[in-house]
Amino acid sequence: MKRLAFKDLNFKNLAKVTLMVSIPFISACAVNIDEYSEVKPELDLSEFFNGHLEAYGIVQDFKGKVSRRFTADILGQWEGDKGVLDEQFVFADGEEQHRCWHLNKSGQEYTGTAGDVVGEAKGKVAGNALNWSYILSVPVEGKHWNISLNDWMYLVDENNLINRAKMSKFGLEVGQITLYIRKVSSQAHRPLTPGCRI
Repeated sequence: MKRLAFKDLNFKNLAKVTLMVSIPFISACAVNIDEYSEVKPELDLSEFFNGHLEAYGIVQDFKGKVSRRFTADILGQWEGDKGVLDEQFVFADGEEQHRCWHLNKSGQEYTGTAGDVVGEAKGKVAGNALNWSYILSVPVEGKHWNISLNDWMYLVDENNLINRAKMSKFGLEVGQITLYIRKVSSQAHRPLTPGCRI
């Protein structure tokens, strides 16, 4: 649930490296979301992402080097099974970004859209975990790349959540995002950004 500029990622040698990677081997190692079905506490996005939240995160390149650090101010609001996440990011270099997620809940499944998301994000909750995937349109060296994100969230307790996302292009991992999210209050601490409404 992040809008991040990946201008410092280097994709020049991506085609060469892709030829050396066994994609079937990588995909065979994937964890199934249902493996978390019995883990407590149970994650409900409409409960956790409701009100005021703050986040701290890093972006790493494909070598594991930290390329960016950021904080985020998040306001979540829900009406029944529909919600918005109003996210305001501040990066260590002073850059500011904004994203508004529109979310829909159907049982244990969620869908979401945002301005820089290509199509629709889709995911499922089981136990304390959410796994969802989407394609992000990212500016890189004057062009826009469609980067696939495999996003995992793990509820630690009712007020703390860890978010890990792997980024890939052409099936090859190009970086990771790690995010710690803390719920400050169930009450709104500011108005929603204009245009970010349920």
